[in-house]
Amino acid sequence: MTETKSRDTVLQTRNLQKSYGTKGNTQQVLKGIDLHVARQEFVGIMGPSGSGKTTLLNVLATIDRATDGSITMEGSDISGLKDKELAAFRRNHLGFIFQDYNLLDTLTVKENILLPVSLNKMSKRAAEKEFHEIAGVLGIEELANKYPHEISGGQKQRTAAGRALIHLPSIIFADEPTGALDSKSASSLLGTMEDINRKRDVTIIMVTHDPVASSYCNRVVFLKDGKVYSELYRGDKTRQAFFKEIMDVQAVLGGDHVDSL
Repeated sequence: MTETKSRDTVLQTRNLQKSYGTKGNTQQVLKGIDLHVARQEFVGIMGPSGSGKTTLLNVLATIDRATDGSITMEGSDISGLKDKELAAFRRNHLGFIFQDYNLLDTLTVKENILLPVSLNKMSKRAAEKEFHEIAGVLGIEELANKYPHEISGGQKQRTAAGRALIHLPSIIFADEPTGALDSKSASSLLGTMEDINRKRDVTIIMVTHDPVASSYCNRVVFLKDGKVYSELYRGDKTRQAFFKEIMDVQAVLGGDHVDSL
C-alpha cells in the first residue's frame, strides 16, 4: 500500500463489510476491505464470480450501504450520511458508467450528456463549454443531435462516459463498461478513458472480468471471498507486460481465459 498512500488519497475504506439477509440467515459478501485510492489513479477491480467485486463497487459508489466499516471520500466520512445528503454528495462528486449505458431514449446525445448539470448549479455557458470539450475528446461531437437508437453501442458508451464527466466529478465508477462492446469499440473506449484519467485529473475505479481492460489501469486489486487477495501496479511496464501479470494472477484465482491483447 505504500505507493498509494504516498499520494493524495481521494478514497479510503476501513474494515468495509457488507452482508445480505436477515438475522440468523445472513451472507457476508465483503469481509473487511481496507482500500486506499490515490487521486488520478485508474484502478481495476477483478476477481472470480462471487468474490464481491460488484458489491464493493456498489458500496463505494453509494448505490448500496455498507453493513459495517467506514468510507472516506474527498476527506469526508460518508458512511453515516442521510439519504438526502448522500444524494447531494453523489451528484456533486461522482460519475457512473454502466455496462448497459442507461441512456434516456427520448433525449439526444447532447441532452443525455448534459443531464447531470441540469441538477446542479453549473451555468449554461459553462455547461456548453464542457460539453464541446468532452464530446471532442470522446469523438462524438458530430452525434450531438442524434438519439440513442441512431448510434452504435460504442457511441452509446462514449455518450455515457460524457455524461459521467460533464459535472467534473472527483471519481468515476465504471461497472464492466466494455462488457457489451466488440473488441475494437472496447479498445477505443478504454484508450479514451486512460487519456481522460491522465489529462482531466479524474480518478477511475472500474470493475471488470477482462484482463485486457484491466491492462489499461495503473493498478489492479484482486478480490477473493470478499477480501483483498493481492494487488498489481503497472508502473513503467508496457501494457502487454502488465496484461501477462494480470493473467498470471487470474489463473491462480480462476476466471475467464483470454489468449492475448
